[in-house]
This record gives sequence, C-alpha cells and structure tokens, in this order.
Amino acid sequence: MKAMGYEETGRTEQKSRTRQALVEATRELLSQGLTPKVEDAAQQAGISRTTAYRYFPNQRSLLLAAQPQIQPATLLDDDAPEDIKQRLDAFMAAFTRYNFDWEPQLRTALHVSLEPGATPPVLRRGRAIGWIEDALAPVKLSHPRVDVHQLAVAIRSATGIEALIWLRDVAGQTRDQAAETVRRTAQALLDAALGKHDRT
Repeated sequence: MKAMGYEETGRTEQKSRTRQALVEATRELLSQGLTPKVEDAAQQAGISRTTAYRYFPNQRSLLLAAQPQIQPATLLDDDAPEDIKQRLDAFMAAFTRYNFDWEPQLRTALHVSLEPGATPPVLRRGRAIGWIEDALAPVKLSHPRVDVHQLAVAIRSATGIEALIWLRDVAGQTRDQAAETVRRTAQALLDAALGKHDRT
C-alpha cells in the first residue's frame, strides 16, 4: 500500500493554500530576476522554513512547481487564418508572447534541466511541438509530402525560449527585434520545406 504524502493527509484545503502561497512567492521572486531557495520562498510568503520544507524538500522541486501550468491544446484563436503563412505568423506572435510572459520561469526551467544528471522537467518535454503542428495543420492538405512533425521540431529548435535568450543576452536585440527574428526564421523554415516539395 502506497504511503500518503504530507499534503494528502489532514487539512488538505489549508495545505493546498500554503503550497500555492509558496509557489506564488517563488514566481514573484523569479520575476525579480532571482533564483529562490526554499527558505527564500518561505520568507516571501510569510511561512516558516520548517513548514516550507514539508512541501518542497529542495530547491529543484520548488522551482519546477513554479513553472507555468497552462497547457492549452493550441495557442491560436478559433478565428486563426487558414493561409499557412499568416497562420504561422499568428502562432509565432502568440508563442513569443507566451515565452516572454513566462521568461523568468522558463529561464529557470532551462537552468534546472541542464544540471548534471537532471531529468527534463515537464516544461521541457516537447509541449510546444504539438502547438506548432497545430499551426501547421493546413500543410497536411496543401503539401501532404511534407513531414509536419519534423518541420515543427525544426521551428521549435530555432524559435523557442533558448533562441530568445540568446538573441536578447548575446546578440543584444530588444524584445521586438528578437520577436521579429524568430518570426522570420519560422517563415524561412516553412518556405524551405514547402519549396523543396514544390520542386519535386
């Protein structure tokens, strides 16, 4: 029989509120450019260290809990255009906005996932690939020979949070410039994939 965890026994609603307070405190500290430890989140939330460690035994578990939990099936609105180039532009605007909105948390997830021996956090298991495949759906009809999954992987590899961090921190681009760079990159990859099959 599986032993029940601390949060699953007694006063579960209060424990849920305490856990959420620690998560929100962590997100606030991340938004300030900090990488909080459990005790930092506890202080920010006005919760004792001892109590905080009952919920999050280490910094890694705390930081992973602070990652964005929204997992929509698509980033596109219901009235998204069917024209593939316009549709990809609409997607890239939404995807880049998502990355910038959650930038502190995403940077932390990237850092955590690169630690020696670390298993990829939930955030880093390819959720965006499905979003991009959804944006590329018209290609399946117009160019059935294009491998949409591989095209989505290529676009994700060149336009995600990693690319935006490099463009901002290393290339010195503004947010608007970085957004335009990844948009043009996505369109170039799309053009290359469609053009290759148009010529054959």
